[in-house]
Amino acid sequence: MDKLQIVGGKRLNGDIAISGAKNAALPILCAGLLTSGDLDLTNVPRLHDVRTMLRLLEQTGLKVTQDDEHVVLNGANITSLEAPYELVKTMRASILVLGPMLARFGEARVSLPGGCAIGSRPVDQHIKGLRAMGADITIEGGYIHAKCAKLQGTRIHTDMITVTGTENLLMAAVLAEGETILENAAREPEVVDLANMLVAMGAKIDGIGTDRLVIQGVDALHGTRHAVISDRIEAATFLCAVAATGGDIRITNTRTDIFDVALDKLREMGVQLTVEGDTIRARMDGRPQPVSFRTTEYPGFPTDMQAQFMAVDTIARGPSRVTETIFENRFMHVQELNRLGASISTEGNTAFIEGVERLVGAPVMATDLRASASLVIAGLAAEGTTIVDRIYHLDRGYDRMEAKLSAVGADIVRIK
Repeated sequence: MDKLQIVGGKRLNGDIAISGAKNAALPILCAGLLTSGDLDLTNVPRLHDVRTMLRLLEQTGLKVTQDDEHVVLNGANITSLEAPYELVKTMRASILVLGPMLARFGEARVSLPGGCAIGSRPVDQHIKGLRAMGADITIEGGYIHAKCAKLQGTRIHTDMITVTGTENLLMAAVLAEGETILENAAREPEVVDLANMLVAMGAKIDGIGTDRLVIQGVDALHGTRHAVISDRIEAATFLCAVAATGGDIRITNTRTDIFDVALDKLREMGVQLTVEGDTIRARMDGRPQPVSFRTTEYPGFPTDMQAQFMAVDTIARGPSRVTETIFENRFMHVQELNRLGASISTEGNTAFIEGVERLVGAPVMATDLRASASLVIAGLAAEGTTIVDRIYHLDRGYDRMEAKLSAVGADIVRIK
């Protein structure tokens, strides 16, 4: 099992190019099931989750041609309408094949998903919406089995804002008969990216970027060419790294308009940000100022950045408070940060951080994707050597993080 060895205390200087967004790429790949034409995708990140999704799609009969960050999908010869447990168990996003399969072929058998242990993240809203569209759905033996001769447009109001639920129902609705209205829809940039690509494939969608999507079903979609948006979470993670270590870095190939709330918090921490087009220059000297925040749905503070900002807060010049409202079990990084000398206590869904002057390297263990990133940030800032174990979590969502950090001066190596 791979580990990362980090010798902390090095300032970061140089350029880091941001990869395509994992949370946009995964639903976009699943959209390949919606058409018999070629879906030509660029800026696809090289991640473990992407490789898993491509294996899952290939076993359905979807043809996959890949050259680095360029992927071409062709769904002309789908032979299997099942997503087996062996592939689905490691990645919750596998549920995103359910809507496209059911909409185009009238049937799908998908294993209940797995993924990070940060909360229950149920799929009941997906099932509720598809049933409202006329699907007959049973759950037995750990599988969701859905059938419907033709999905029917309807009004769907989800009980909560759900990103994957919105994406699944959106992909189902584009081939349904009549009009579907999705209310309480997620507004994340990754949902917008999927919707824009579906429109390029011939879908009719109004309200993109709002919490009310109106979809007029069409008989068929065609192929298209699409570039996956850059990863706002990866960009913000590297900006947190320079906030913790000090230095002067440029983040390139990014979208500065889709994570304003994170940039505002970085400015509060004392990071000097200069934004020009798709580039952000970040300069930092001295210890950061503490920032408190509360995670919430987009356009609020993203839960996927909570752990990374908490890592910076551990060495801030004073106390801060972090409240997590999205996932009930997303403070597992707290005890590992405390192993490095942080002073964090929790009460319910709130963490209280007392900034300390320095962290000290130690062996730590990653528990989920974003927790892994927080431990890397803390290790970069700590004195001495930090060993981060179980980095397979990190590889699920970050494209060669250690290589990108090494290129800007970090002392970080992967140990096989």
